[in-house]
Amino acid sequence: MILNRISVTEKNIIWNGTVSLEYGLDYVKPWRIPYSEQDLYSPTSESPLSKPAEMPSGIRLRFSSNTKLLGLEFERLLEAASFDLYINDILHSIAKCSAGQTKVLFCDLPDEMAIFEIWLPHSTPVCLRAITVSENAGIFRSDDNRPRWVTYGSSISHCRSANSPSYTWPGIVARAKNFNLTSLGFGGQCHADPMIARLIRDRPADFISAKIGINVYGASSLTIRTFRPAIIGTIATIRDGHPNTPFVLCSPIWGHHRETEKNSAGMTLIDMRVEILEAVKAFQNRGDKNIHYVDGLKLFDESLSQHLPDNLHPNSEGYKIMADRFLHEVFEVKNIVI
Repeated sequence: MILNRISVTEKNIIWNGTVSLEYGLDYVKPWRIPYSEQDLYSPTSESPLSKPAEMPSGIRLRFSSNTKLLGLEFERLLEAASFDLYINDILHSIAKCSAGQTKVLFCDLPDEMAIFEIWLPHSTPVCLRAITVSENAGIFRSDDNRPRWVTYGSSISHCRSANSPSYTWPGIVARAKNFNLTSLGFGGQCHADPMIARLIRDRPADFISAKIGINVYGASSLTIRTFRPAIIGTIATIRDGHPNTPFVLCSPIWGHHRETEKNSAGMTLIDMRVEILEAVKAFQNRGDKNIHYVDGLKLFDESLSQHLPDNLHPNSEGYKIMADRFLHEVFEVKNIVI
């Protein structure tokens, strides 16, 4: 079998959902923060944002091709992972890989020009080396004109326990609404960081959402004195760049004992929902008609506790339910139009 090997630096490949690219000697690694500015985003060992940011949750390779076979070459995977292949927006197949694997091959592709979108693993870093296509096939640019959605959150938005990369709850929502997703879900590292607010401010977006609170609770990183100001600051910074973009703030989903048990900073999840709601109201009272609050309990409440195996993170079925409820609350109940 003769295949045409194409470097992933090929200009016709679009890296959707990527904030920056790290160029190694023989690989390209996608990041969800500016790779060259890690010291600004993850300045100390107590703020290891770079760890989840190097995992390509929500990142896709997009191009058109007439290939009958499609392969990927990459550096050894650190852990088991999956690659999801979509052809003309329809799931073709999911390639399950083992730790240490360096190649994957998709077969039985349509014998015609089509749009390919490869969802990279969401739970482990990936250093891509090359794409391989059929001997007489090529890769062509396929511009993405879908509405751009940027979402920010914790491990519950990172969704490491999802079955595969396109089945995170943001991935499910993006596919249902035909959005071009940028997922800034960072496991353990969503603390209303000012640099992330600046990143969202400066990034093109037609729709923005943020789901903040559970990491703040777990790390006791903010108090009743600083939590609402941090939420207000995040909103204000993002609004500097997106004054009229539809913007949804979600409070924490149901969190078992965290609902009423105070953390070491003296806050509960019930407190956080009140504080986020009041922050949103402050902007609404100043005439912002495009900012909205969604109670996290509308997305995942105690009745779904069987889908919360560790009393914190939803399982794969829980993420599907979260996606369905987000679609309902945002685009039906609130009737937000993008």
